[in-house]
Amino acid sequence: MTTKSNTAKRASGVRNSTRKLALMALFSALIVLMAFTPFLGYIPLGFTRATIIHIPVILGSLMLGPSKGAILGVVFGLTSLINNTVNPTATSFVFSPFYSLGEFEGGAASLLICFGPRILTGVVPWYVYRFFQKIRKRAKANDMVSLAAAGVSGALTNTLLVMSLIYRFFGSQYAAASGEAANAAYLFILSIIGINGVPEAIVAGILLALLGRVLMNEKVRANIGV
Repeated sequence: MTTKSNTAKRASGVRNSTRKLALMALFSALIVLMAFTPFLGYIPLGFTRATIIHIPVILGSLMLGPSKGAILGVVFGLTSLINNTVNPTATSFVFSPFYSLGEFEGGAASLLICFGPRILTGVVPWYVYRFFQKIRKRAKANDMVSLAAAGVSGALTNTLLVMSLIYRFFGSQYAAASGEAANAAYLFILSIIGINGVPEAIVAGILLALLGRVLMNEKVRANIGV
């Protein structure tokens, strides 16, 4: 009986691992599809781009855990690197060490900006969601609050870290390449956070609340094995 039980547990573990790998592949494919479909994942805004690619990264983190969320963040960062290398804007040097614009060029810091915040975008929301779930259970509140908080935290993690690192490593160059005064870099970057980051966070909160309510349902998760 013990042997049969152990065999059944191993078989169940293999099935669950396979399902999680399949979901990882699905989320990764969605990220790539969004990234390379014009005006879908990366939305051109002249000198820069807005994005909603963090949505599948955050969903993947909530469903599969922070380690796999981090891997999805790497995929997100890789699409950004490729896009900013082969289809650049005026400020793409801050994301790609392989692109330069006149006197402005990227470097090792470009890779940190491109990948670091995106990896954390796949990690932070999981912890935020768990934290709000604990509060929700005590207050007997709706699960959508936890999901919305995870969405907002993921979007803000991406935007705030990206713009903070840009200011740290490329502040004056970023402003100048965008047609702004180099000494106004701080205010310019704050304006980008307000114009891009706040709407992205609101959209992420709404989409996570709606999509997550379905995908994070216990019956749905049991059916797909996560």
